[in-house]
Amino acid sequence: MTRPYPDLRRLQHFLAVADAGGFTRAADQLHLSQQALSSSIRQLEKELGVTLFKRDGRRITMTTAGAQLRQEGRPLLAAAHTVADHVQRTATATSKAYVVGHTPALSSVEVYELLEPAIDAFPGQSFTFRQMFPDQLSPAILDGSIQLALRRGVVPSDELATAVIGYHPVRVAVRTDHRLAQQPVVDIADLAGELITLWAPPGSSYYSDLLLGACRRAGFEPDYVVSRVQGAATVVAPLTTGSAAFVTHPAGRMLDGRVVVLDLLPSLLVPAQALWQRHTHSAIRDLLVARG
Repeated sequence: MTRPYPDLRRLQHFLAVADAGGFTRAADQLHLSQQALSSSIRQLEKELGVTLFKRDGRRITMTTAGAQLRQEGRPLLAAAHTVADHVQRTATATSKAYVVGHTPALSSVEVYELLEPAIDAFPGQSFTFRQMFPDQLSPAILDGSIQLALRRGVVPSDELATAVIGYHPVRVAVRTDHRLAQQPVVDIADLAGELITLWAPPGSSYYSDLLLGACRRAGFEPDYVVSRVQGAATVVAPLTTGSAAFVTHPAGRMLDGRVVVLDLLPSLLVPAQALWQRHTHSAIRDLLVARG
């Protein structure tokens, strides 16, 4: 018996209807008649042997099968576009830059260090690093504008494949006039009562939750503020807020000596998580994941 699989064009039509919440808007976006779009969806339902939408006059409601297809169909369609692009580039012997998106929590130096094994292993390949906010990463991977995303944390994704490819030690940055600045090492318990800068509110960031959890294990509830200068290197936070900040920069003085980065005890490692399109192949990515 032949196993059913979705026609990719009809899958694109289905996702348009699901995202638009109706046939009228989706038909306009696709430059199709509503009749042609409706026929395409019915053919897709016939191919899969399921009902994707419950229809009540002009109103439609997605079924549980439809919700499942929406969740798994988007990465499948993205992968199909990527496969086609790879095949065309192979046939014409052309290449493009391997674009890596990363959140501000990872510095460009840290990204380079994580990518360095692949940069060395593929001397004919060009690479581009692009700083992006966390909520921009998944859409950019799915539309193919970046090939790999890096962020702090170990957060599962319904749409993307993920793996940890490295760890960085967490340290503490303070202004040089801070009471802790002259200590060679800071015990995390010394931060009790100190204002601490975070880059995203707790509950919306694995990295923030990890840092606050470390404080709580040390026996205190941290007082925190969210940075008002988003996208900047984390080490600038003491200058903009006057607070302490958890960073992954090397120990020592920075920013013309105005900030000092101190080692932290007990040691705390934060992971760097890679995200990419499912159902795709990349020798660069495979090397990085294997080394992670």
